[in-house]
Amino acid sequence: MTDNYENPLKEDLEHILSHTEGLWEELRGKNIFITGGTGFFGTWFLESFAWANRRLNLNASILVLTRDINVFRKKAPHLANDHSISFHQGDVRSYEFPKGVFEYIIHAAASFQSNMREEDALDVFDIIADGTRHTLEFGKQCNLRKFLLISSGAVYGKQKPNMKGIHEDCHQGPDPTDWHSAYGEGKRVAELITILNARKFNFEAKIARCFTFLGPYQRLDGQWAITDFINDGLKGGPIVVKGDGMPCRSYLYAADLMIFLWKILFDGKSCLPYNVGSDVETSIRILAEIVADSFKMEGNVVISEKQVTDRDNNRYVPSIERANEGLNLRQYIDLKSAIKRTIEFIKLQN
Repeated sequence: MTDNYENPLKEDLEHILSHTEGLWEELRGKNIFITGGTGFFGTWFLESFAWANRRLNLNASILVLTRDINVFRKKAPHLANDHSISFHQGDVRSYEFPKGVFEYIIHAAASFQSNMREEDALDVFDIIADGTRHTLEFGKQCNLRKFLLISSGAVYGKQKPNMKGIHEDCHQGPDPTDWHSAYGEGKRVAELITILNARKFNFEAKIARCFTFLGPYQRLDGQWAITDFINDGLKGGPIVVKGDGMPCRSYLYAADLMIFLWKILFDGKSCLPYNVGSDVETSIRILAEIVADSFKMEGNVVISEKQVTDRDNNRYVPSIERANEGLNLRQYIDLKSAIKRTIEFIKLQN
């Protein structure tokens, strides 16, 4: 990273550091290995790591598994050129193990797509399960101390009616006869093999069950409601809701996400899953109206269907009580601010 580079995420990165500063000392002079390090989560991991590394003079380094470094160089050249960040090319299921000591592994590789097709489901499952197993095998020979698994709220399957926020001690799961469950079942398997390995080989397994997020570096072609709405706004509107707008979701901004994940890695209890997300729910209809307001398009929202959804039967909202009570984690940046910051970043990049 060049000294004259002015990071447009400076405010967000300072926000992350201010809530995690006391945790970074254990990384001084250490090496991290990360899979999925060039995706949405991964890029934020690199941004926040590089910022803390420079500000606190940690002399730490991070090795990033990637399939295509050239794509990442175009997206984030300042990170690709940072002296503390290096890259290791390979597929998460079969990469050659790099040499060296890596006491920390962040396993953030994922293959989920909101528009996953049935013919892709087996590959999605294999990437999650086999990629986790392969990375744990690497951990056995690199002096692994802490392993952060990026899991998902999908492990719970469909949220039960009238359950305001799903808790970690809810032991329901996806329907194993439905191909749409490939992602959630893959994450369940990933959690199990991580915990089994941690107990057998004596390292700390940190598990983050992630829900719904938004922020800079998020792909705008993922067919998520929030990114669809932002795309509509960037094109001048209208904001189109593909459905009746009744399903309920909650959204955590990427900077707050990083505070959750770094704290879980450093201080979370081993083999104890933590929900990661916002517990402030909003309907898709209201979400569309907030995005429209962010673009000064009040009233320019089109609902494509009449109400057909019982909102209590289509909710994806976590309880974050465990993370709050155990790690003092909470949402700091509200939804309106998160949308505004995301839009401003996108505009700067175009």
